[in-house]
Formats: sequence, C-alpha cells, structure tokens
Amino acid sequence: DALSGHEASPRSHILYQSEQREVFLMPATYATPAAARPPRRRSRRSRAPRLLRGLLTAVGVTLACVLLFALLMQWLRPSDTVVRVVNQLIKLASIFVGVWVMSGRGSDRGLMWGALLGLIYMALGVGLYALLSGQQLPFTAYLSDLAMGVAGGGIAGAILGRS
Repeated sequence: DALSGHEASPRSHILYQSEQREVFLMPATYATPAAARPPRRRSRRSRAPRLLRGLLTAVGVTLACVLLFALLMQWLRPSDTVVRVVNQLIKLASIFVGVWVMSGRGSDRGLMWGALLGLIYMALGVGLYALLSGQQLPFTAYLSDLAMGVAGGGIAGAILGRS
C-alpha cells in the first residue's frame, strides 16, 4: 500500500478495490427510523368503535352548530339562500371533525374510512329529515346530499389520514 509504506499483495489490492467500489455505490433506498420499524396494524374490531366515535362527534358538532345558528338567526334574519349555504357548511365541518376524531394521528385508508363516515352521517341526516319534516324532496336532492357527504368525508380522510 503506497500510503502505509508496505508492499501490498495483488490479492489484498483487489479486496481494497472491491471495498472501494462498495463505498461509492449508493443504495437504491434508504432506511429511515420510521421505515425501519414495521407499520402498526390495528385490528378490524377497533375500526367500528372509532367509526362510531367519529359519527357521534359529527352529530354532536352538528347539533351545537345548528343551535348556535338558530340563536344567531333571531338577530341576523338571514335569507333562505344564506340558511341553505350555512346548513351545508355545518354538515361539511361536522364531517371533517368526525373524520379527525375517527382517524386520530392518521390511519390507513383514510379516504375510504372518511367517505364511509360521510355516507353514514348524510344517510342518517337525510333519513331523519325525511321522517321529521314529512316533506318529500326529489330523489336527486337526496343523492346530492349523499354524494356531498361521501366527497367531503373522503377529502377529509385523505387529508388527515396517511393514504
């Protein structure tokens, strides 16, 4: 070896070159601390309580917001258009908070579970509205509410979840 002053045998020189090549080769992927440990798997049984907790949270947020808006309507006297817009915003905010409570610090398949929570929430809302109001809205109005719930929950789940 020229640096140490010793004469290197041809075999040790080849090993040295081989070691040098390995030093300069970069791995295709890098192991980070998060990637090194296996992903946490939650059992399927824990999904139902989390979904129920998120659904009940969404219903609670809806009730609180509707109560607050009803009190504000006494003084503000908004038009019917404003009431409809605020009603839709309350639904979307409730779904978002429900998905947030359901997903916690992020969950696998957040888009799917968020969309499911939005669908169940809106189906309950549409069903209760149809029963309590006695009005028969067009079928497309019910479908648009369900689609808004699925889309809003899916978007919230995609934002708050890991995938």
